Amino acid sequence: MSAQAQAYPSRPITLIVPWPAGGSTDRHLRTLAELASKHLGQPITVENRPGAGGTLGPSTMAQTAKPDGYTIAQFPLGLLRMPHMQKTNWDPLNDFTYIIGVSGYTFGLTVKSDSPYKTFKDYIEAARQKPGEINYGSTGTGSSPHLLMEELAGNAKVKLVHVPFKGNADLQAALLGGHVMAQSDASGWDKYVDAGQMRLLVTFGEQRTQRWPEVPTAQELGYGVVSTSPYGLAGPKGMDPAVVKTLHDAFKKAMDEPKHMEVLGQLNQAVWYRNGEDYRKWAGETFAKDKALIERLGLAAK
Repeated sequence: MSAQAQAYPSRPITLIVPWPAGGSTDRHLRTLAELASKHLGQPITVENRPGAGGTLGPSTMAQTAKPDGYTIAQFPLGLLRMPHMQKTNWDPLNDFTYIIGVSGYTFGLTVKSDSPYKTFKDYIEAARQKPGEINYGSTGTGSSPHLLMEELAGNAKVKLVHVPFKGNADLQAALLGGHVMAQSDASGWDKYVDAGQMRLLVTFGEQRTQRWPEVPTAQELGYGVVSTSPYGLAGPKGMDPAVVKTLHDAFKKAMDEPKHMEVLGQLNQAVWYRNGEDYRKWAGETFAKDKALIERLGLAAK
């Protein structure tokens, strides 16, 4: 083990969250970082770097940060999709060190509470009657909330208009302001749904959520789309395995703490633990599988 690995960490660590502050990922990872910092004995500073459907922050880190364990990032699923959709100067499998798999999202489609669409069927029917007039916002082109709606529209044989946003804070504001008809997003809408400002029409998990058990899944409505979009933490390629282990162990302990489980409960997210090696293997399989989906949706790079 190198002397550097023995002394690690001897200063604060930066965790890049590639979404705006206040969204579901930010809420989740701030809590996790705070808990993990106790086990590491050094503070973990969260830095929000949104852009490019969650890929800008991590890909910039992969290209510019030292692999010394002091800069890590959330690894959203978009990183495994973007290279199929456009030319990138980074590679999601070879330019990152996979540290730990953490959780997956609960995705749903919400409308404003005064929307004419009382059910998801109403929304899809409207799109059938008025092709090209019914829209929805998502957290960016190529993000899971975008792709799962496109996949669903294809299965339902309707045409929906996609409006991309930077992250869920500006998307929520646009929906509440009446600028988009619906939003496809992870469960950052929870408080608006519970406060009666938004109506949740459908969720995209394997089964109904514990928190909104009356809301059907897209699967049971016959649309054949299930998505949880797992994510974890990664660093630049070439990290010392001993440093990776230190980070993995601290975050694993943090994941098991009641406070972490409480935040996941609020966001209605499940634990998705993978060690670094299993996480990398999963990423390789998913990268190959998503290539086919993106080609089928006609979103592949020309």
